[in-house]
Amino acid sequence: MPAEVSRGSGGPPDWRRQGSSREVTSGVRTGPVYQSPDIARGWAIRRRADTIQSMRRRSFLVAATGLAGCGPSLMPPDPEPDFPAFLEGFEAQYAVSPHAAGRDWFRAAGSGLAIQYGVYSQLGRGPDAQFDGAIPLEPYTALKETFDPSGFDAEEIAATALEADMAYVVMTARHADGFCLFRTVQTDFNSLESGGRDLVGELARACRHRGLGLFLTYSYAADWRHPYFYSSETGRAESYRSRPAYETTPEEYKFRKDEDFLRYIRYAHRQLEEIVYRYEPLAGVRLEPAAGYYARPDLFPVGQTYSILRQAQPWILISFGQGVSGDEDFTTKPRLQGSQPFRGDIAERARLANRDKSREVRAHLRAGGSADDASLGSARALLDEYGRVGSVPANLLTSVRLRPDGSLDPADARALREFGQLLYM
Repeated sequence: MPAEVSRGSGGPPDWRRQGSSREVTSGVRTGPVYQSPDIARGWAIRRRADTIQSMRRRSFLVAATGLAGCGPSLMPPDPEPDFPAFLEGFEAQYAVSPHAAGRDWFRAAGSGLAIQYGVYSQLGRGPDAQFDGAIPLEPYTALKETFDPSGFDAEEIAATALEADMAYVVMTARHADGFCLFRTVQTDFNSLESGGRDLVGELARACRHRGLGLFLTYSYAADWRHPYFYSSETGRAESYRSRPAYETTPEEYKFRKDEDFLRYIRYAHRQLEEIVYRYEPLAGVRLEPAAGYYARPDLFPVGQTYSILRQAQPWILISFGQGVSGDEDFTTKPRLQGSQPFRGDIAERARLANRDKSREVRAHLRAGGSADDASLGSARALLDEYGRVGSVPANLLTSVRLRPDGSLDPADARALREFGQLLYM
């Protein structure tokens, strides 16, 4: 690391760690401009390191939140008995607004680890295997009989995230193929029925014990299994397909009119209630894909959906791609360069409403993920991407694919640990 950006040196104001935001003039962000990629990387690394150290010192927290001299004690209040462990260091904000505390925590988080796993893992392909290959429902459903998560180790995943100096973990609770990794009574197409394990529950415990935030991704606007999800023919986006391109429509698909979609919404809401009332605390819920919403925005009661989540856990954060209503807490995008935002009036309004909120950029540690996500390939490349993303500023979400038995690939684990070591070299 260049001497001028080593930890402990002076430099540009750390506006993200202090909880403020850049001044916005006529819709254009202003603030420090980082000319050198090395300096940008150095400052992103230093910002994360300083944040981790500082947010755990209550004296810093008092100063950062402007509480000094405002009461009989300079110490923030003791956390409530059910205080979310991942919000340690944000007790003062939490006492005023749990939701604001969650947002402040995420703004300072820096990076997270996403794991991809499901019945599709048996095929040696990514989560879109059913859609891309137009795999018929019957043989795809049969994958649940051979689903074997015997190698899934939530403790190792959480420990590896910590060693990589990451603040949160992301797991897809239900992908668009309909297979659920959590305990649910809405369908038997789940890991408990197939593999005898509640994988979300195991990871939630591991993250809670280590003070890591846990985000769960839920495919809200795409479902290739539910009988009453809207059909591709009724979508309003010409380029969007809501179902795999089967030669003939499966008889299991029963959507005929818009009113039928209410059956799906009830199903989705019941599952989301199962998630937020069974697994606590969650850092947030990530709904996807935004394209599925843009194709039929009239069918999704997102305001009601968001209320269900926030009423259960008031600190919870919500994302939905680049946003669909403007009421999201942060936005996500596939990669820092090259990706284009969705177009259209709804997408543009949401983008403008969310433009000053926290952002997250996704990337894959190794090839094999979404074509829209960058593949980094090594710890050194991950470090460089972390610096570029941090100078935006945004969080970097690094995704890895678990092996068919649910275990973390040793090569991925080594790269993540090496990344954590490189941060302090």
